[in-house]
Amino acid sequence: MSKGATHYVCQSCGSCFPKWSGKCEGCQDWNTLVEEATLDAFQKKTTLKAQKINFSSLEDASPPLSRFLSGMNEFDRVCGGGLVPGSVLLVGGDPGIGKSTLLLQVAALMSAKTRCAYISGEEAADQVRLRAQRLNVAKTSVELATTTHIGDILKSLHQGPLVAIIDSIQTMYVEALDAAPGSVSQVRASAHELIRFAKKYGVAIVIVGHVTKEGLIAGPRVLEHMVDTVLYFEGERGHHFRILRSVKNRFGPTDEIGVFEMTDKGLQEVSNPSALFLPHRTEDVSGSCVFAGLEGTRPLLVEIQSLISPSSLATPRRAVVGWDSGRLSMILAVLEARCGLICGTRDVFLNVAGGLRISEPAADLAVAASLLSSLANTPLPRDAVFFGEVGLSGEIRPISQQEARLKEAFKLGFKSAFVPKSPKPCSFGEMSLIPLAHIGEFAHYLEIEPKPRRAYGA
Repeated sequence: MSKGATHYVCQSCGSCFPKWSGKCEGCQDWNTLVEEATLDAFQKKTTLKAQKINFSSLEDASPPLSRFLSGMNEFDRVCGGGLVPGSVLLVGGDPGIGKSTLLLQVAALMSAKTRCAYISGEEAADQVRLRAQRLNVAKTSVELATTTHIGDILKSLHQGPLVAIIDSIQTMYVEALDAAPGSVSQVRASAHELIRFAKKYGVAIVIVGHVTKEGLIAGPRVLEHMVDTVLYFEGERGHHFRILRSVKNRFGPTDEIGVFEMTDKGLQEVSNPSALFLPHRTEDVSGSCVFAGLEGTRPLLVEIQSLISPSSLATPRRAVVGWDSGRLSMILAVLEARCGLICGTRDVFLNVAGGLRISEPAADLAVAASLLSSLANTPLPRDAVFFGEVGLSGEIRPISQQEARLKEAFKLGFKSAFVPKSPKPCSFGEMSLIPLAHIGEFAHYLEIEPKPRRAYGA
């Protein structure tokens, strides 16, 4: 190629450089630069074939698109009500978590109403058939193919299936590029060709993506910007349930989740996740409380457990599972500064039961209540739920969609709730609501006497 027709692309972060070097200045990784053709060299004739485009008004009425429903309610919920024709959906997750199993089940259910193709670049056809037999979906009308050539896939999908599942994007390649499959340029070019085809012919395409050791989808970050929907399939190997989480959706809400249970017959839907996370609660145990959370539009009750014990180490341990460790440090600092409780010389362990990971600030009050209960060795009311955000001054701030959380708690038999105090008196049916304005009020509720803080040097 002529000078300037190639550049060097980092296979870790996608940064481009005119010359090769041993270390990428973008991500600081070594030996990741690979020579690739530039976009100008790859599409140098694009401007010669340019045509004038036609603009339209936002008021132009077009018929609503009918979505492709899979019949799996949890999957359709996360997608925003089904797959939109012409959309591209990206599914990522850890190896062995069940991505291929889930999508093969979706394809089997969807094939009853819509022509659906499952294209595998990682497994042979016989291997996919073995999985289909185990899942009892071998007799469905799914169209199966095994290839890694993007050109062959697009030619086969033309005037063919309306839904296509590509497993996975890291195995696909575009013949015009010299890079190996899985490289940044191949992943980007393959995704671009699939997206262009989906928009032009109205085919819904689902792409499986590998993840890195940090849990992010491998390849260029621009891949998540190119697609319409990004879903992450999460779960702990020691637990039998899996969570499908939406982090981007142009046609529905984000942060929506679908809960599945892994069985020997594949993934089964969990219609009531709150009951799944609360079956093993025992009575009269300090440090255990129920948080009324919200994942997307779905209210979800989950148990939060904590244990505070004397430490024999110079630096006490802080172990957190399922929550942000930085936020735990903040809650401990608030309890010490605003309530006078001494936790700095003790080990603190916090666990979100069931392996679920929560991130919303509304869990602050539940975590603080659990820590205070463990510190005082006093069990919390068994029929109570907690939610509210705790500020640095110790105040408890209101959170959104309080009614939906209370409704879910009432449906599962809870009779009281500790909630943030609001200017308007609130009530909810037969539930007893206990408003709190400051975290010190809950410490007083547990009859915990604040200890005076020692002066510096005492």
